[in-house]
Amino acid sequence: MTDDVLPLLDLEAISLSFSGRVILENISFSVRRGEIVTLIGPNGAGKSTIMKIALGLIEPDLGHVRRAAGISIGYMPQKVTIEDILPLNVFDFLMLRIGTTAEKVNEVMELVRISHVSKTPVQRISGGEMQRVLMGRALLGDPDLIVLDEPVQGVDFNGQEELYHLIDYIRHEKNCGVLMISHDLHLVMAGTDKVICLNRHICCSGAPENIKDHPEYHALLGQKIEGITLYTHHHDHHHDSHGYVVDGDHKKDCKHD
Repeated sequence: MTDDVLPLLDLEAISLSFSGRVILENISFSVRRGEIVTLIGPNGAGKSTIMKIALGLIEPDLGHVRRAAGISIGYMPQKVTIEDILPLNVFDFLMLRIGTTAEKVNEVMELVRISHVSKTPVQRISGGEMQRVLMGRALLGDPDLIVLDEPVQGVDFNGQEELYHLIDYIRHEKNCGVLMISHDLHLVMAGTDKVICLNRHICCSGAPENIKDHPEYHALLGQKIEGITLYTHHHDHHHDSHGYVVDGDHKKDCKHD
């Protein structure tokens, strides 16, 4: 296989427990170059734990994590809090990354479209601009894979749409893989190659157009209003191999209030 075909990141049968509580159970997926994979799920589903395993910050109890040889990974956190008393503009903030250069910072600022705020204090830029700054920082090392933790956190609807378009542009421009973590189904569904519905185990996964009719996918939907999905999921059941809910010895469709 060529390098473009081999996964940048491959998780196989990952399981993890803390203090006897199952956090992740039998999680398997991969991310390839040029591909966007999005994890969705409610709070407590294990999304952040998967992110930490992908970054090598946590070792699973069971399973295997394989990263491509020599891989470089960029990470974008949900947010960064910077004290008002710290005199730090956007350019200087990006220059804090060890090993970077002014030329590289200028290149990245242009890529994520924040050159116009380069001399603005980071405490004074908008939420959308700050998310672009954090994305720019993740790109400074020319990563093969970028991990984005809730990249549209605190951004209004129009800003979210722009950020998702930017992520799509970057993966093509840089030919990098993207592992994106979210709790939203709207917008993100249209801008990803593979969606993984997670609630400690993988409820369902696949291309958005292929999983929209899957029983487990519908188990994650609360209701739809004007084309925007409102996301709720209450996980108090088990599933058979066909994706149906098993209640004792009975099989039924998965429905949620």
